[in-house]
Amino acid sequence: MPKLELDAEALYRSLADQVKSALAGVDRLALVGIYSGGAWLAERLAAELQIEERLGFIDVSFYRDDYAEKGLPASVKPTHISFEVEGATILLVDDVLYTGRTTRAAINELFDYGRPARVLLAALVDRGGRELPIAADFVAASVELEASETLLLHRADDGSFTFSIKHA
Repeated sequence: MPKLELDAEALYRSLADQVKSALAGVDRLALVGIYSGGAWLAERLAAELQIEERLGFIDVSFYRDDYAEKGLPASVKPTHISFEVEGATILLVDDVLYTGRTTRAAINELFDYGRPARVLLAALVDRGGRELPIAADFVAASVELEASETLLLHRADDGSFTFSIKHA
């Protein structure tokens, strides 16, 4: 298999353009980033959309259906949603869409805060391999990886994004 090269910054621009175009003028729009990569993306998107006051973050560790199997990760972060979820249009943001289990867990947790009018999903990369019927409304790229590979988003001190592939 040839070496995969992904320009995370170019993909971010593509995703941001899709989101801004489709959601311009949407009433009560809020962004919720899934830790960690999705949170980084959501921060940048919220700044570009000028809705930082309607930005939240979710850590799905306790909501995953494979929690007992995987255990608690060392880097659990607190969920932070300080805006009214009830009746809002929520854009859930993640870096890599894979099985759909993280998205399902995030939606479950989101509903603990209220019932949104609508939930949309944005992912920087869709790597396929779905185990649940979940699809992104906005995606910058679709890639194929081996099951033993993990695509990791990194954020540099200057806020720029890069990808790496971890081999199991």
